[in-house]
Amino acid sequence: MKPLPAGRIATRQAYAGRFLKLDVDTVRAPDGTEIQLEMIRHPGASAVVPMLSGLDDPDPKILMLRQYRYAADGTMWEIPAGVLQPGEDPLACAHRELEEETGAKAEKVEHLTTIYTTPGFTDERIHLYWATGITVGKPRHEADEFIEVRVESLSRVLNLIGSGEITDSKTIVALLFLAGFKMGQ
Repeated sequence: MKPLPAGRIATRQAYAGRFLKLDVDTVRAPDGTEIQLEMIRHPGASAVVPMLSGLDDPDPKILMLRQYRYAADGTMWEIPAGVLQPGEDPLACAHRELEEETGAKAEKVEHLTTIYTTPGFTDERIHLYWATGITVGKPRHEADEFIEVRVESLSRVLNLIGSGEITDSKTIVALLFLAGFKMGQ
């Protein structure tokens, strides 16, 4: 007899917060056994690399954030990002977060890739974008956001990744994806 397909058999919600939920799922593994897994359910997010200069610039300028993160016990280098609102399109979220966190608006926002942040225990996906044709404005930070907006060159942020100073995964993936697959095309 062929085993039933792998997947969720049952779920029990253990916690529901402002935007995270913790479920305990009973799952059928690929070998047919049943296991219990704790899963953090997340609505997803968008993040965007705002380029102030075009691809013709040999060392484009990027808006970067220095943001306090309690979970990381300090300030981190990041690109603008935020959680998807219910029913919100990821591209709309990228535009919204770019404006809220940096004050900037973009003529063009293009999808780079989508990543799972930590698939061992969460379904969170972050949609990564890059923005061009930037018009700078005034940020509208939320009460729990402590952000400094900085203009940095792509070469500098790549060096900060290489030296281990940039440790935020979405930022690393977006910047390396941009440098590796969009620059020079």
